[in-house]
Order: sequence, then structure tokens, then C-alpha cells
Amino acid sequence: MLAELAAFSDGDGNLTRLYLSPAHRAAADRVAAWMRDAGLDVGLDALGTVRGRLKPTAPGRAGNRRLLIGSHIDTVVNAGRYDGMLGVVAGILAVEEIRARGIELPFGVDVLAFGDEEGVRFPTTLVSSSAVAGCLVPSDLDARDADGIALRDALVAFGGDPDAASSAAYARDEALAYIEVHIEQGPVLEAEGLPLGVVTSIAGQSRFSVTVAGEAGHAGTVPMALRRDALAAGAAMMLAIEEVARAGGAHQMVATVGRLAARPGAVNVIPAEVVFTLDIRADADAPRLAAIAELQTRLQAIANDRGVSVTMEKFYESPTTPCAPRLQEAFAEAARDLGLAERRLASGAGHDGHALHHLTDVGMLFVRCRGGISHNPAEFAAIDDMGLAVEALIKAVERLAADAASSGDRT
Repeated sequence: MLAELAAFSDGDGNLTRLYLSPAHRAAADRVAAWMRDAGLDVGLDALGTVRGRLKPTAPGRAGNRRLLIGSHIDTVVNAGRYDGMLGVVAGILAVEEIRARGIELPFGVDVLAFGDEEGVRFPTTLVSSSAVAGCLVPSDLDARDADGIALRDALVAFGGDPDAASSAAYARDEALAYIEVHIEQGPVLEAEGLPLGVVTSIAGQSRFSVTVAGEAGHAGTVPMALRRDALAAGAAMMLAIEEVARAGGAHQMVATVGRLAARPGAVNVIPAEVVFTLDIRADADAPRLAAIAELQTRLQAIANDRGVSVTMEKFYESPTTPCAPRLQEAFAEAARDLGLAERRLASGAGHDGHALHHLTDVGMLFVRCRGGISHNPAEFAAIDDMGLAVEALIKAVERLAADAASSGDRT
């Protein structure tokens, strides 16, 4: 199934499937066909999310509620075939098995295939899952891609309806929870020899544009002690960023300078200005915000020492999304039932759960991936590990069903 999905691409010789593109539409149609084959009622919502619906099969007060299972089918440029797609396929297979085994559920199950999780085509992200969660920012519909095409126009061409965006939202009392299977996108599970891991939180992220302003000068005539070299100061700042992030390792803190520009950019001119990006993440908000405050102090001290100025301009902020303890325990119990060691870890990458958290509790299960490689054609997860993930997903759903039945739907 993953190989079939990988064939739907906008790229030439690689997997590139952007939100609302022809390849996205073809993949959505294939996913819809699989959902129908699995016995689900299928529809496409206003923002292009494919929804497969399984009705409750056991009586109970939870019958008007729905467990949401899903992930995304859009990709980055030159992508692998597991990121996002595994969660959709696992959801379909799990529901198919639940029906085949005659497992009765006192609530409905909706399998969701989102788009725009990667945020590549438009200057937006999580548009379709935000619509499902009822937290869509209306102005996002007016965003334009590199070719000047508005998201709302692309949505109409796809078969969606931007004017009916509010219809995509679930009522808060309708959603029981949202759970997702996803490759780890990191090396921890592989390093520890474990096929599955229970996610504790989806890391919060802060992104900044940092500008260091010095003074240009002749590379051969200005003595080193008298220079106001913006690039040298920026390099010292980047080392400070690395030190602060390493010190926060207990919170899975990471910091990345991913883009750098030096001006005027001549081989024989001292750089007058440097602009670089900073992406900092952690498993909780407090340590991330504390690290940012420390960095502001340290970067200013470096600037003062080197006779330059520095400004940090935030352009993106996403708070930490905690995974609900009851959903963590459902996945942990499933792992134990499968004879697996229990491992809990945070996700450093963003997911649709960031949006769904505005609607309901969120839970995630990680699957080991080779080398921790993701967003790359070399992305790989083993069949056996993926099979364990589907079985763990089924067991987690059974646990939630038992909880709902025994608690009179206080789940």
C-alpha cells in the first residue's frame, strides 16, 4: 500500500506530493478506495481531508462519539514513503482487522487522511487538520503558492469548498480522542533495539530570524582587534546556541541554525551583516522558554563584547502538545501485551496532533525507522515493525472501548 501511494508524485523521478496537487488528489482517491474496501463510509471534507467512517457496533452511551485515527498524505520535496502515509494505512488496516475479528466498539471510528501537514506548497501548515479541529485561521485560505495560486482556488480545483470550511469541524463533545501511528523520524528506538515507542508529547517549537550588524571593512587593512565582524560574532553566537541546547538535553532540547546569509558577501570585505535562522525545540514549554531567555542574554553579551548589534525576531511559535496519559497508557499496555519493552519519548517533529489538540486528547505511537532518516528517499521502516504497530493500534482501540464500556463513557 505504501508503495502504491509512493507512485503518486508531482516530481520527476522522486516522491513529491504537495497539498492540493494532482498527485495529492490521486492519492486521496486511492486512500478512499481502500477505506471503502475496509467497509468504511467515505467522504471528502471541505479542506480535502479523506474521511472513512465506521459506525459503533456495540450499544452504549459512547455511541454518539468518534475515535479519530489518522495522519497525512502530503509530502516534502523528494520525500520518503513512510512519513504520514504509514499512519493512514495503519488506521485503515486496524479498522479492517477490527471488523474481521468481530471486535465490538461502543463508539464510532473515523480514519482521516490529512493534507498540508508538511506546509511545503503554501506558507501555511496543518490547514486540513486545523479545519477538522475547528481552529482554522480563515486568512490561510488566501495564502498563495510560488506560482501565485491561492489556496482557496486550489481547493476548489481539488474538489473542496473553502466557503464551507467550518463544516469540516467536529463538535468538541463528538471527538473521543485522536491517535496516530508515525515513524519516529529519529534514531532512539533503533539505537535501543525497540520496534515501538509511546510518545509523551509533541515538542514545542520557536523560530527566530537573528540579525547581527557590524561594519564592513577592507579585509587587508583593518586590524583584527579593531574589527566589528558580523560573521565572526555570529559564529560565536551559534556556538552559544549549541551549548545552551546541549545543556537542555534532559528535555530533549535541540537547536538548529539552518539558514545563514552574510553581506556584502565579497571575499575581500569584512561582513557587515549576518542573518541566520534559529529553530529551538523541547519536550515542554518551560525549558524551551527558559533557554530562549538565556540565549537572548548570551547573544547580547557576545554582541557587546564584539562591538556589533543583535536582534532576535520571532516568526513562528508552536506550544508543546502533551499526549494524554490515558492514551499513553493504552499504547503502553498494547506494547506490553505484545511482549515489548515499554519506551516513552517525546516527538521533536511537528504533527497533525498539534492542531487536533485544540479539539480533543491526542496520543501517538512511534515506529522504529532505519538510521532515524526521514524527509529523504532513504526513509525506511521494516514490515515486522509496522505490523506490530497495527496490532498495537488495534489493542489500544480495544482498551479505549473497554474503558468506555466500564466507565459509562467517562473516557
